[in-house]
Amino acid sequence: METSLSRFLALAASIIAAITAGLVFYSYGTADGPDRMDVVRAALITITTWWLAWGAAQGLLGLTSRAKPPVQRLAGPILGRTVIIVPVYNEDPQITFARIAAMNASLVATGETAVFHFAVLSDTRSDLIARAERQWFARLVRETGAEGRLFYRRRALNTGKKAGNVEDFITNSGAAYDYALILDADSLMEGATIVEMVRRMEAAPDLGLLQSLPKIVRATSRFGRAMQFSAAFYSPVFARGLAIMQGKTGPFWGHNALVRVRAFAESCGLPVLAGSPPFGGHILSHDYVEAALLARAGWVVRLDDDLEGSYEEGPENIVDHAKRDRRWCQGNLQHSRLVLAPGLRPWSRFVFVQGIFAYIAPVFWMAFIIASIMAPHFAPGPDYFPDPDWPFPVFPPDASFKAIGIAVGVFGLLILPKLLIVVDAAASGRAAGFGRSLRAGLSTLAELLLSSLTAPVFLMYQSRSVAQVVLRRDGGWPTNNRGDGTLTLGDAWAASWWISLTGVLALAVTWYSAPGLLFWMLPVALPMIAAPWIIAWSSRAQKSGGLFETPSDANMPPVLHLHDTWLARWSAPAAEVPATENTRLNA
Repeated sequence: METSLSRFLALAASIIAAITAGLVFYSYGTADGPDRMDVVRAALITITTWWLAWGAAQGLLGLTSRAKPPVQRLAGPILGRTVIIVPVYNEDPQITFARIAAMNASLVATGETAVFHFAVLSDTRSDLIARAERQWFARLVRETGAEGRLFYRRRALNTGKKAGNVEDFITNSGAAYDYALILDADSLMEGATIVEMVRRMEAAPDLGLLQSLPKIVRATSRFGRAMQFSAAFYSPVFARGLAIMQGKTGPFWGHNALVRVRAFAESCGLPVLAGSPPFGGHILSHDYVEAALLARAGWVVRLDDDLEGSYEEGPENIVDHAKRDRRWCQGNLQHSRLVLAPGLRPWSRFVFVQGIFAYIAPVFWMAFIIASIMAPHFAPGPDYFPDPDWPFPVFPPDASFKAIGIAVGVFGLLILPKLLIVVDAAASGRAAGFGRSLRAGLSTLAELLLSSLTAPVFLMYQSRSVAQVVLRRDGGWPTNNRGDGTLTLGDAWAASWWISLTGVLALAVTWYSAPGLLFWMLPVALPMIAAPWIIAWSSRAQKSGGLFETPSDANMPPVLHLHDTWLARWSAPAAEVPATENTRLNA
């Protein structure tokens, strides 16, 4: 009942807000006489406002409740066996295997290690990196004393990318396990969190997938720190709203999630779509599809937003974020082939639509801007004597207040949930972990300012990604860049000169075609022109003790401390260990 009601309220509120914005804008646009471009712009503002209102509704839903663990939880001995899957693809093996060593040590502290195994699934294409993986794996086994619980294998062909890697393991080795914790190479989870997730799954026989809420850690750049703050401060609230709406048809984000192996094996075989990429071939955004397939088969897919101790790393600069976003864009647009797949739950289809809309919404904003610039060429000439029987001129009413009202409303949808989160955090005491209420508020204002500056840049990157996919350009699966993400101004210029040029042209065309809109274009065009400087500046390290403080800064999570300890221990190069010296290397 709660799920259905929350969905109805969120949809109703967002649709009402969208229609209201569209009608008000149409009234503003037709003040000097209606024309076709007024209809186009009103339709575009309606669509884009719905997307903003939908996100705001999700945040407001999260603010109306508090995180609470499910009633069901197995307190006795763990009965099933769990494999912790760590897919790797051209990663630094020393850092990756130190994460495994840290999680293993954290599990040892729980006393439950006997029922937990680790499987490193390598899709690495470089023979040099693969050789290093085998060497570091041998050292990992030797120094952890976990012989028999740690396994490594490298595929000859990386068919299906990460999804194919996991599917291959489940097909060939999944029968040995009851549960599988799927991670990314940069994932870290506390042993107690892993054990708690298994206990919850064992207590709920219909639970097919349990998703945790990963927090970003290790960020050092201004951009990365802002993302880390957002993930720690805003995301729990928005995730709670998402969990309320999705109910038993919850999300899967591809990592830091526990799956029931039998359910996954029976339900989640992914098809190879007809045709060539980007719309055909192997499914890139496999996680949404796997969640939908589990729900179709009757399994519960659940997000428990109360789970702590789940971590990941994020990109340190806008360019790396845009590269990763390009893959997600292609994967989400590929879901247009699956929206009408047989047997899916209605909410799963709606999730596909949301994922698609997340990337085409910027295109609608771009279209609205272009339509507004071109609108004067379609507007009818002024008619000061509309009534032939009335000798005095009739001047059109000033509708400026309507335009201002729409701008305030759109901006409010973006910032209101975040400001309310600040108030809620101060009232609940949660702000203490973010430098107390004043610093949390200042960090929020700084994040809003940075988001305002970077939004036009992301608008351009996402619009280009959509255009590339529509034009059938396959973006592939690029390797993630980890570690120091500092970019020089030259690097940033090479990655964004076209955005600067577009900003200059936008201002020039606006000044020529619609000079009245020049002031309104400045907040969009100026950040575009300054894109290289914004990208380079935001990629530089932020001084410690400043804004964007998170709880993990003052109190380092134990598993992160363990990771640092293992890295320090492994600071000296490991001796080479040929693969043939360890029978577990290719298990």
